[in-house]
Amino acid sequence: MINISAEKLEERLSQYLDLVADTDEIITASTENGNIVLLSEQKYNSLMETLYLNSIPGMKERIIDGLSTRIGDCEESKE
Repeated sequence: MINISAEKLEERLSQYLDLVADTDEIITASTENGNIVLLSEQKYNSLMETLYLNSIPGMKERIIDGLSTRIGDCEESKE
């Protein structure tokens, strides 16, 4: 994570935007009114999906259980 001032971000905005888009780096900038975070759309979508899955009761436990299940112990889908 890169921490910069709002002034530095403003001076090199295009470069920082390209950095975030190209590398998935997260940038935080301090302003007089608070802090901001720049992150890629891919990182944002990933965070939103994680929040959604964690909002479903029991989903986290099912995912953890599924990750610990051997492939040979899985049943074929009937779809």
